[in-house]
Amino acid sequence: MDFALDARTLELREQLTAFMDEHVYPIEATYQEQLDAAPDVWAPPPIIEPAKEAARSQGLWNLFLPGEDGAGLTNLQYAPLCEVLGRSLHIAPVATNCAAPDTGNMEVLHMFGTPEQQEQWLTPLLAGEIRSAFAMTEPRVASSDATNIETSIVRDGDEYVINGRKWYISGAMNPNAKVFILMGKTDPSADRHRQQSMILVPRDTPGVEVRRGMKVLGYDDRDHGGHAEIDFTDVRVPASNLIGEEGAGFAIAQARLGPGRIHHCMRLTGIAERSLELMIDRAASRVAFGKPLSDQGVIRDWIAESRVRIEQLRLLTLKAAWLMDTVGNKGAHTEIQAIKIAAPATVEWIVDKAVQVHGAGGLSQDFPVAEWYAQVRTLRFADGPDEVHKNALARHEIRRRSARD
Repeated sequence: MDFALDARTLELREQLTAFMDEHVYPIEATYQEQLDAAPDVWAPPPIIEPAKEAARSQGLWNLFLPGEDGAGLTNLQYAPLCEVLGRSLHIAPVATNCAAPDTGNMEVLHMFGTPEQQEQWLTPLLAGEIRSAFAMTEPRVASSDATNIETSIVRDGDEYVINGRKWYISGAMNPNAKVFILMGKTDPSADRHRQQSMILVPRDTPGVEVRRGMKVLGYDDRDHGGHAEIDFTDVRVPASNLIGEEGAGFAIAQARLGPGRIHHCMRLTGIAERSLELMIDRAASRVAFGKPLSDQGVIRDWIAESRVRIEQLRLLTLKAAWLMDTVGNKGAHTEIQAIKIAAPATVEWIVDKAVQVHGAGGLSQDFPVAEWYAQVRTLRFADGPDEVHKNALARHEIRRRSARD
């Protein structure tokens, strides 16, 4: 295994770091001020637009997507760049058109969309002209088991009729989220992994009702489109809006969520690095019991432990990315599950210590660590909860061991 960064990755990382210094970090305070000044707006503040233009003009655009439509990077090449983007989680991914859930939706359309679907939806998404959402989770069932979903997709002539309720649909409160990729059941009598299908639902389709924005540990996440609860009542869309074939929804979801999971972990490493920096700065600026916090033994323990955990996390992420490139997502399944289990818990611990070092300020809106904590905690649910990944990983290990006996 060789995780050394190649020349192109080093060049892009240097370029991206300079972009962050010039166009991202300097606008963070104004970004928050504009967000606070517009409490009813479910979209990024306007201060981000110049950053988007700068990223596009510098070629720092669609870095996540391989092939001609994107930057043509491997997972191993993208990993350190995605880590840099994670250092300013709300601004940098959007500024470079590398923000979830659009990244996963673009990957679905890139891999499985028809030429017509790609022209109508992928092209404007790649251009950053519109946003999108992925409608999978439901309030009435345990969505950690995707086969439980109840939303129905019924064929009626040249159309499909959709009925169901979704919630925590990230990005869907943003009015510029013009299309939803919805997962529902087309054949409840089929094999449990062949019951589901995915279909494109334009936002303005009659019967689509965005009911409310869901909060996450008290945060509404307005700047990246919130998390919507949506009713789909007798929603009719053309049969040509089906992605792939009937019954392929579960397989498409797995293809979408694999890269999405590791992208989360890459960004989390960036959050961890910046949290450690803020922890060190705060510890150096505060005096307690006659000496700086940075001289207190427990604080030094947290700082040292944070560095160790970050390095472990980064190496596991790079290994997973390398395997995805060399043996494919299926071959890297164990490492993807491992990193999805490890990353949120590891970074949650580090951010928690950053909150503690900041004292009362760590609970406030004056520092980003409280909101980071909420976001990191959320990722123990997103793209599958810890328990599902642990169960699958343990099952694989047991089977592998049994095969040797």
